[in-house]
Amino acid sequence: MKPEGEWTVLPPEPTQGSQSADGTAAGWLDRTIESQAGSTVSPYTVSAGSSWQQDTTTELPPKPQRKRRGRQGWASAPATYLLLGINCAVFVAMLLRGVSPISPQPEQLVAWGANYSPYVLLGGEWWRLITAMFLHIGVVHLGLNMWCLWNLGLLGEPLLGAGGLIAAYLLTGFAGNLLSVAMHPGLADMGASAAIGAGASGAIFGLAGVQIVLLSSRLLPLPPADRKALRSNVILFAALNFVLGFGSGLGHFSMRIDNSAHLGGFVAGLLLALPMVPRVGSPAALFVRRRNLAVIAEALLLALLCAGVRGFYLNSMPERVGGAQAETGAGAVANFLTMASSSFLSPSLRLDE
Repeated sequence: MKPEGEWTVLPPEPTQGSQSADGTAAGWLDRTIESQAGSTVSPYTVSAGSSWQQDTTTELPPKPQRKRRGRQGWASAPATYLLLGINCAVFVAMLLRGVSPISPQPEQLVAWGANYSPYVLLGGEWWRLITAMFLHIGVVHLGLNMWCLWNLGLLGEPLLGAGGLIAAYLLTGFAGNLLSVAMHPGLADMGASAAIGAGASGAIFGLAGVQIVLLSSRLLPLPPADRKALRSNVILFAALNFVLGFGSGLGHFSMRIDNSAHLGGFVAGLLLALPMVPRVGSPAALFVRRRNLAVIAEALLLALLCAGVRGFYLNSMPERVGGAQAETGAGAVANFLTMASSSFLSPSLRLDE
């Protein structure tokens, strides 16, 4: 027998009329506890001097579920990591073929596809405007450019999509190299004033230009303060690098930063992004359609500019190029390019085309 005041009340035996909704006595206990949970009396207390025995079979509350994170690492920005991988793979391949990791020779850079105006304008090697954006003049040059590409790529890829980011990299990098060719043709002095250019930052400046325009749109699903902060950071990045580029041109160095490539890529990025702004924040299909139209339009514009630049220099220098070409055709061009190759001995290397 239990001492008085310490007796235990047990739930009634479940019967057909008194069973809970789930048909068990435990269900009756659960409902009883729940009905008293809002009172000041303990759900285990029946009256003064008497108490419930705690039901040790009561289920524990479920463990909190971890929130599932989005894609991490390369899967979150495949185009960015693809571009990083190509740039690094080309550099490693150059090292394996004996190119110096610190100061590669000019003729080695040209052999690997660096931008060289006489070869582009007279030899028709327009592919150099693409290959040059995957070449780098030493490991420091590579490291700085890849750090910038990584940061801008992770920011820009969610805005443009993987295909859009690759297209922007190629088009703006091409535009930067084209402006460099136009600014340093090297046709009047047999290539002596031509620059050998290599580097990804013409394309990097292009990505900055794209993001400055797109981040100005209020349609982006971002808090206004965050959107303005991101845009300000990209503008600051571009401004500081332009200042550094102009500063490098004040001294007499064998390697200089090519601001013409930076400027060409930056302007091409601004132009590429402008048609996309009205569709930022729209359904994906509408934005992708507008983005693709912008890419096609800029590609056609660059093709026209290539023809215009080549025609301008061939027609404006007939005594050196146009006239010789008219007299002897491809032979004169070949001779010119052979003589221009001698300028590799004392070139002006230009970084970051």
